[in-house]
This record gives sequence, C-alpha cells and structure tokens, in this order.
Amino acid sequence: MNDAYLAIDTTDPTPPYEQLRRQIIGHIRRGALSEADRLPPVRQLARDLGLAPGTVARAYKQLEGEGYVTTRRGAGTRVAHRDVAPPGNPPRGKAPSGEWADERLARAARDYAATAAVSGHSLTDAIEALAQAWGTPAGRRARHDDERQQ
Repeated sequence: MNDAYLAIDTTDPTPPYEQLRRQIIGHIRRGALSEADRLPPVRQLARDLGLAPGTVARAYKQLEGEGYVTTRRGAGTRVAHRDVAPPGNPPRGKAPSGEWADERLARAARDYAATAAVSGHSLTDAIEALAQAWGTPAGRRARHDDERQQ
C-alpha cells in the first residue's frame, strides 16, 4: 500500500471503520495512494490494526459506494480511476450546487478534521491552515466562482 500509514486511535470516539475510511480517503487525495493501487486484503488489514474483519469490510464497502475504490473477486480492492465521479456527483462540467455541494463540503470538512486530528494537530492549527489555504490563489479562485454563481 505504498507509504500510506493507517492507524486506529482507540481514544477517538469516531468508530474505527470511519477512522479507517477517512484515512484512506486522505491518502487517496494526497496521492499516497494512486489509481489502481491495491489495498490490503480485509483479513490482513484487520489483523494489522487489531480490528474485526467486519470493521474493515464495512470501511471498504463504504469507500466503494462513494467511488473511491473498486473491488473485484480475485483482484482485490483497488483505488478507483479518478475520472469516475462517485455516485451523487453532478454531471461533468456542471458547477456543484444545492444539497450535493453542502454534502460535499461537509464530507471534505470531516475528512480534513480527521486528517488533522490523526496527525496530532489541534482545532486551532486546522483552522489556521484552512485560513491560509483560503488566501491562496486556488482559494481566491473558488470564492470568485462562488460569487459568479449567485
């Protein structure tokens, strides 16, 4: 699984399957996991992390439902092709809006919060990093696009 590191924080109230799901998404988004990379088999990862196989299977199933991974018998679970839009995404070329955009933002916020927490950062650190990112050219462009849509 390349250099992607996975760990479960037993002091975190977030269920282990959700911690695992968020970490894998974070690794995909950061490029630590690339398209077609194979994730460890359910039993192996469960053993490595001290989890029940059903916990890992649940995380993989949710990731597959969200379009992050694909699972095929004999080929295992692999990172999905990035051009494939996860279910519920707007059609290509259409700006996100409404409920879909709200859910996408909420999911991104949960993923960001989980990544920051697992990395040992405080809420203050995370907010500061987000504020800095908001001021980057990409952040300014996104705000400009939002204003044009209104």
